[in-house]
Amino acid sequence: MITVNNLDVQFGKRILFQDVNLKFTPGNCYGIIGANGAGKSTFLRVISGQLDPTRGTVSMGPGERLSVLSQDHFAFDEYTVMDTVLMGHSTLWDVMSEKNALYAKEDFSDEDGIRAAELEEKFAEMEGWNAESDAAALLSGLGIGEELHYSMMKDLSGKQKVRVLLARALYGQPDNLLLDEPTNDLDLETVSWLENYLSNFEHTVLVVSHDRHFLDSVCTHTVDIDYGKLQLFAGNYSFWYESSQLALRQMQQQNKKAEEKKKELEEFIRRFSANVAKSKQTTSRKKMLEKLNIEEIKPSSRRYPGILFSPNREPGNQILEVKGLTKSIEGKTLFRDLNFNVEKGDKIVFISHDPRAMTALFQIINGEEKPDAGSYQWGQTITTSYLPLDNTAYFNSDYNLIEWLSQFAPETNEVFLKGFLGRMLFSGEELLKKVSVLSGGEKMRCMISRMMLIDANCLILDTPTNHLDLESIQAFNNTLKTFKGNILFASHDHEFIQTVANRIIELTPNGIIDKMMDYDDYISDPAIAELRAKLYQG
Repeated sequence: MITVNNLDVQFGKRILFQDVNLKFTPGNCYGIIGANGAGKSTFLRVISGQLDPTRGTVSMGPGERLSVLSQDHFAFDEYTVMDTVLMGHSTLWDVMSEKNALYAKEDFSDEDGIRAAELEEKFAEMEGWNAESDAAALLSGLGIGEELHYSMMKDLSGKQKVRVLLARALYGQPDNLLLDEPTNDLDLETVSWLENYLSNFEHTVLVVSHDRHFLDSVCTHTVDIDYGKLQLFAGNYSFWYESSQLALRQMQQQNKKAEEKKKELEEFIRRFSANVAKSKQTTSRKKMLEKLNIEEIKPSSRRYPGILFSPNREPGNQILEVKGLTKSIEGKTLFRDLNFNVEKGDKIVFISHDPRAMTALFQIINGEEKPDAGSYQWGQTITTSYLPLDNTAYFNSDYNLIEWLSQFAPETNEVFLKGFLGRMLFSGEELLKKVSVLSGGEKMRCMISRMMLIDANCLILDTPTNHLDLESIQAFNNTLKTFKGNILFASHDHEFIQTVANRIIELTPNGIIDKMMDYDDYISDPAIAELRAKLYQG
């Protein structure tokens, strides 16, 4: 349990939040949400003791252990993978280290024997004999094979290190667990494993994430940082989002009677509770929905960008034909003899164990890369707009935002460009910023602006939610659901895939799987799972 009393955090004159009084209890998972810069990560740092608050206290139950997902990918480079995970339980690690040091002494004394016996007793109480097997199970669940368990951390890739550090945070069933963006650099299968793990976790979890499906799957409560306050809601992210939108609409409908508003809110809670009860992600912890009440539902001050794609013409019947495409990188085959036709109305998500496969395919059909073999042909009525995975080349200039966008705009009037950028939440002095110094999220909003100006009827999107905040992801997702043209995309965002795609093409080195179905059905189909295993094994 974590108790926060009268907490203030202030940097100079800027107040992040104040008068925070919250209690986080075992058996619950709390999703911390807020606009970029609201203080989500800062709040976790205060809870963990890495940052002192301006005022107030944070306390835990007597003897409780706190575990934090480390953001330093180089901190354990001189240790093995196994030792890095075991160090996550610092008390057990200290016992093991002292015990091993005693047994390594050449002049082992009677006093050493007494101390070793004490340590052995503590070791047994903490189930130390199962330590390595428990750590190995965590690592394997997170996609770190046994052959790597005794490798040095410095020899791992960045993505492998992320998984080991996550295993370290989870190890030993800590009483309180703090996770800041735990799904970063995880593939969809590993995210699903983590969702299941946390859904059955019996202790207290606080998590910051931009992955809506992950938040919905694991969170029993939502902590919203807004107006410089932290407000606790029962329910997951979807409940918070839908209820805050409903409350905002009600606030705007000044003439609606109070009784009508109350009935509408009560009906919303009833409907939402029924939907969650039927969800594939249901866990016993989601009984918290029974506690929802209308007093908790309030509008948010969040601003959502105005993302809207309007095709310049309706696509004809011939969209895209791909014949025999083959591509390898550094001697590894990404896909071989790839054949498919894109039909009118298709919104296709491309997935693979190797994300380079999707990037290579998109670069080929966008004319930026050559295939090893094969061809492709776009229909005559098709106009495309491409959102690449790496947008660095677009921002190597001294242009400000207005100058940058004018390169792609048919209308170069400054008033028009300012209005367009305003829809993407850029205003005032921000418009004069050099594009070379923009954050990752700001660059993505610029790239989306560029795409909207093109008015294409086929969108090619390579991992479009990268660097975006929850508000931008939600707005992007909403507009793609109703887009009238074709979409070819790759994503690590489960909710994005589930709500946008109506067709799935999985790329493997030994063939493809091509299904007209939604993503939840695809990943739960045992016949498809068997086929996938065969294609990846070759």
